[in-house]
Amino acid sequence: MPETGHALTVLLAKGFGLFYLLALSACVLIYTFWPGNGKRFDQAAKSVLRGEDRP
Repeated sequence: MPETGHALTVLLAKGFGLFYLLALSACVLIYTFWPGNGKRFDQAAKSVLRGEDRP
């Protein structure tokens, strides 16, 4: 009987982890491609090179 409880716990943990990571990935993609964030990402990409006079 304890093996069944362990198997159920593992199944629930794996299921929760799967849906948690899928939801997190979806949120990151939505944030990345949100139209208002384009300027912020462009500024961040250019700020790395700003003020550099040599490699």
